[in-house]
Amino acid sequence: MELFNVYPLVDITPVRALGAKLWADNGQEYLDFYGGHAVISIGHSHPHYVQRLTEQLQNLGFYSNSVQIPIQRELAQKLGEVSGYPDYTLFLCNSGAEANENALKLASFHTGKNRVVAFKGAFHGRTSGAVAATDNPKIVAPFNAGHAVSFLPYDLAEVEQALQAGDVCAAIIEPIQGVGGIIMPSDDFLRGLAELCKQYGALLIADEVQCGYGRSGKFFAHQWAGIQPDVISVAKGMGNGFPIGGILIAPTLKASYGLLGTTFGGNHLACAAALAVLEVIDQENLVAHARELGDYLRQELEANAGAEEIRGLGLMLGIKYDFPVKEVRDKLLSEHHIFVGNASDPGVLRLLPPLNITKEEVDRFLEALYAIIPVEVRK
Repeated sequence: MELFNVYPLVDITPVRALGAKLWADNGQEYLDFYGGHAVISIGHSHPHYVQRLTEQLQNLGFYSNSVQIPIQRELAQKLGEVSGYPDYTLFLCNSGAEANENALKLASFHTGKNRVVAFKGAFHGRTSGAVAATDNPKIVAPFNAGHAVSFLPYDLAEVEQALQAGDVCAAIIEPIQGVGGIIMPSDDFLRGLAELCKQYGALLIADEVQCGYGRSGKFFAHQWAGIQPDVISVAKGMGNGFPIGGILIAPTLKASYGLLGTTFGGNHLACAAALAVLEVIDQENLVAHARELGDYLRQELEANAGAEEIRGLGLMLGIKYDFPVKEVRDKLLSEHHIFVGNASDPGVLRLLPPLNITKEEVDRFLEALYAIIPVEVRK
C-alpha cells in the first residue's frame, strides 16, 4: 500500500529535534523558523514535556470520556489561569478543525440559527463546517458547499447588514490570519464586531488555533483589542506536537449531555502534553519572551529587509515583498538550512518559530535572509 499523495514534500527527513533545531537523517542541522505550521510552541523535545508524557504513558495513556479523567479538570484550571479566562469552560477535541467545527455547531445550537459570517482570506480547517467557512474554493467539496456562509471584508457596515437578516448564529474570525498571509483586522474592527454580535444575538468565535498560546505576545491575539469572544478555538501550540484542540466557552453558554462529543478528545496523554505546554509557558515566561523577541525581529526586518511591509505581532510575522518569495524560501532551506513558511499570498514569507527561540537564532535567520535578498532591494 502507498500513501495517498496529497502533500508536496521537500526532500528532508528529520529524525531528531531539540529546541528550535532539527537534524535530518544525513546529520544536517536545520533551524526551525516555522514550527511545523506554528505547532511547536515550547521547542522540540522540551525536557519537561518529555517527562510529563513519559510519566503519563507509564501510568495510563487512554480511556474514553465515559469515566472520570481528573487531568482534564487540571488542564482546564491551568488554562483558565494562564489565559485570563478562569470563568470559561473547556471542551476538548483533537485538532483545530475539530475545535472550529464544534464552535460553529455550539453557536447554532445556542442561537437556533444557521448562517455564519466569515471573512475574506479566512482559513478555519478542512472538516465539513470549518472548510465551508474557509475562503478557498479549491478545498471546498460540493458536499461542504451546502453550509450557509457569508464571506465579508473587514467592513463593519457590511457585517451589520448581514447580521440584520436575523439568521446568523456566529461570526468567526482569526485575530491574525495565518494562511491568508499574516493579515490583521484592526483593533477597532474587532471591538466593533464584538458589539455588533452582541447587539444582534450572534456569537463571536475567535479562531486562535494559530495565533493563540502566546504567539502574538499576549496569550490570545484578540486580547490586544480588549475583547472577550463567546467561544475561543485552540489547537496547534496547545500540544506542542501532540494532537489536541479545544474550545473555551463563555459562562452564558450552557452544556447538556450529548451536545458535543468525541472519542479521543481530552485523553490522558493529550492532557499531559497540554499541561506541560502551559507549565513551560508559565514558568519560562514565554509570552513576554515572544513579545520581546518579536519586537526585536520586527525592528530588524523593518530596518534592513527591504520589504513592502512587516505584518503581525510577536512571533507570528509575515515579510511582504512585491515579488514571489518561493526562491527566497527555497534558498533559506537549501543553502542556509532554515525552515520558514509560505502563505496564500505568494509575496509573503511566514515566520512562526518556537516561542523560546533565542536572539542568537533570530540573528542567524536575519543574516541568512540578508544574504539572499539583493542589496538593491534592501536599500
